[in-house]
Amino acid sequence: MPALSYISTRQPPGTNDSRSFEDVLLAGLAPDGGLYVPASIPRLTADEIRRLGRLDYPDLATAIMAPFIGDTLSRPELEQLLHGVYAGFDHAAVAPLKQLGRDEWLLELFHGPTLAFKDYALQVLGRLFDAVLRRRDQRVTIVAATSGDTGSAAIEACRDRANIDIFVLYPRARVSEVQRRQMTTVAADNVHTLAVEGNFDDCQDQVKALFADVPFRTRYGLSAVNSINWARILAQTVYYFAAGTALGAPDRPVSFAVPTGNFGNVYAGHVARRMGLPIERLVIGTNRNDILYRFVATGAMRVTAVEPSLSPSMDIQISSNFERLLFEVAGNDGAALARMMAAFRATGTLECGAEAWQRIRALIAAHRVDDAGTVATIAQVFRETGEMLDPHSAVAVAAMRAVGGAPGIPRVALACAHPAKFPGIVEQATGRRPVLPLHLQDLMTRPERINVIPNDFAAIRDFIAARARRGGAA
Repeated sequence: MPALSYISTRQPPGTNDSRSFEDVLLAGLAPDGGLYVPASIPRLTADEIRRLGRLDYPDLATAIMAPFIGDTLSRPELEQLLHGVYAGFDHAAVAPLKQLGRDEWLLELFHGPTLAFKDYALQVLGRLFDAVLRRRDQRVTIVAATSGDTGSAAIEACRDRANIDIFVLYPRARVSEVQRRQMTTVAADNVHTLAVEGNFDDCQDQVKALFADVPFRTRYGLSAVNSINWARILAQTVYYFAAGTALGAPDRPVSFAVPTGNFGNVYAGHVARRMGLPIERLVIGTNRNDILYRFVATGAMRVTAVEPSLSPSMDIQISSNFERLLFEVAGNDGAALARMMAAFRATGTLECGAEAWQRIRALIAAHRVDDAGTVATIAQVFRETGEMLDPHSAVAVAAMRAVGGAPGIPRVALACAHPAKFPGIVEQATGRRPVLPLHLQDLMTRPERINVIPNDFAAIRDFIAARARRGGAA
C-alpha cells in the first residue's frame, strides 16, 4: 500500500500541498493554522477486523497504525516501538473492559504511567519523535497547552530526551493537585511548566499564537503534542478497535460514550468508524462547559465564559479537533472552512449550515452533565458495582445511560482517568478515598517547580526563548 499523504483542513480545493506522516508528526499544526488530516482513510474489511480481534494490544496498534505511518518506520521498527511502549502499562490487556450492567461496559484507559488516557498516545508520540529526530540529527521545542492530563502525559513521554525541550502551559488553580504535581515535580532539565493566569482556552490560544509567529516557530523548531497532532488521534483509534472486537465487532455494532473537552478522543472514534469499525453511536458527554452539546442541539456554536467544574480537563469552550469533523462534513473545502473559523474567532459564533449540522447530528449524539449529576453517577456506580469513577469517567457513564441504545448492542463508556487523580470528589461521593498506585504514592511530598506567568504572549514567548535550545540540527 502506498504511503498516505496529509493535507491541512484549511487548504483550498485543488491545492497540491500534501505532507508525509513524518512532516506532520514534527509540525503538529499546519502553517496555515489548519489541522492535518489524511487525504484518504483506508477501510478494513470485515475479515480484516475479525483478525484484529485475535491480536494483543501492541500488535493491534501496529496493524492499525502502519498504513498511516508509511515509510517513516519499517513494520518491524514500529512493532518494536509499540511493544516497548505498552510493556510499561500496568495491565496485561493494556485497555481492559469491565462490565457495569446489561449492555454497559467501562473501558479503562488509565493503566499508563500518568494514569490517564493521554498515555496511550503520548507514550507512542514521544518514541516516534525520538526515532525521527535521531535519524534527522535534529531537535524540537514542544509547546503544549493542557487542561489537566495532557501535560503530565507529554512530560512523561518527553522527559530526559536529548533532542526535545518541552514547555507545558496549564491554567493556574484550574487543575487538580495530583494533575499539577505530576507536572511540576518532574526534575528533568528539558521540562518546563508555566502556570498561566487564565483558563485552558487562554493557554491554547497562546500556543496557537506561538505557532503563528513564523520566525519564532522556525528559530526554535516548535512542535505540538496536543491532540492537534494527527499522531495523537491515530494512536487513540486503537483502543476503539480493541474494545469493539472484544465485544463482537464486526459481527455486531458497538456504541461509545466519551467525556469531551478538545474533541480529539471522540474524533479518534470517528476515524475508527470510517476505517470500518461498526460503531452504532458516538455519544459525547460534556460538563457545564457545554458548547458541543449546545451545537449538536441547535446547530450554532457560541463561546461563553469557561466555568470551573469538578471535571477540569473538560473545562474548554473551543474544541480544536472539531475542525477536523467540520472539514469532512463541509466536503473537504478548506477555503470555506478557513472563512468559517476566521468568523468564529472574530465573533465567537460558528454556524456551519443546516445540511452540515444534520450530517454531524447523524454522526454524534450529546448529553450534558452538571456537577451534581457527576457526583451522583460516581456514587451510583460505586453502590451498584464497587467501581470507583473519576469525575470525567462519570460524565461518560451518565451520558451513556441518558442516551441509551437498542437492547443487545454493547455500550462502552471511556474511563479516561484513574479515580485517585481526583481523590476528594471520589471520597465525597463514595465515602472511600482512592489510593494512588505505588509508583506515585510519594507524589504529594515531592518538591515542586512552579512558574506563574501572566496570560501575556510576550511574557510566555520570552520565557520559552530564555530556556529553549534552538531547533534544527542538533
